[in-house]
Amino acid sequence: MLYGHFTLLFIQTSLVNIPENGWQRSWGVAHKCSQLQSLSRLSHQNPEALINLQGHTVVFADHSGMNASGDVMLGTMDVHHQWTKLFQQLPSYQSLWQQTGWLRERISDLLGGSQVIHLEKLGPIQPIAEHYSTLSTFHKSLMSQHLRLHPRSLHGLTMVLENDRSTPSLHEMGHFIIPTSCDHLKLQIFLQKHAFEARKRTLHRNQLQVEEEAVVKLCLQRLSLMGLSKEPGVNSSQMILCCKRLMEEHSPLMQGLHVCVSHFYSVMQDGDLCVPWDWKN
Repeated sequence: MLYGHFTLLFIQTSLVNIPENGWQRSWGVAHKCSQLQSLSRLSHQNPEALINLQGHTVVFADHSGMNASGDVMLGTMDVHHQWTKLFQQLPSYQSLWQQTGWLRERISDLLGGSQVIHLEKLGPIQPIAEHYSTLSTFHKSLMSQHLRLHPRSLHGLTMVLENDRSTPSLHEMGHFIIPTSCDHLKLQIFLQKHAFEARKRTLHRNQLQVEEEAVVKLCLQRLSLMGLSKEPGVNSSQMILCCKRLMEEHSPLMQGLHVCVSHFYSVMQDGDLCVPWDWKN
């Protein structure tokens, strides 16, 4: 595929990581190649501008900046001048990213070893500055009150912080979803009460992920697919069910296709076939 070869060439020449899922939207190959070519032209016209970008993971998105995962976002509607300005600011962004890591560690120490994570698929992309502000506010709030949690009592568990939530909850995949303004006594009681269930769900999630990887590999082989992927909104259970049904159907018309499991039917510009995970016969 032209896009794949172009991506590999750019990565090899610029020491920048552009993953297969480094696209905020399901763009076709023409749009992807256009963005890569634009970045490549900038690297040739102004190679010094990309020095700060080396070693980073690049994600093409609606807006430029750095996300909560530390990836560099390049706005697809921005011009080279705006990208260059972002590259100049990357040392500051990197410093902010390192500070978020420190805050996550401190919060983990205060909350029994549980880890604060950010999952893009559970919400919109969060800029690094907003993520830092959320962590900082929550950390200061925790420091003002004394929680009585054993240092390792929640080790291995994860939590997602949300600014617009009033009560804590437990996600079906085992993540605690914690409001930054949560009363800390209620938070402590909630975490202790639901820790066992969170571990069960986390174990189940991990088992599903292992099963998903095996089923996807088998589906690729049996249907002779060129590729098989899914959109972020499709969970492991849905992906497993979809793959098993595709193998039962075993349509020879799918041979050589790249299938993306989604929530809708669509054919992309590069011929990729999008099918909903609960597709109908």
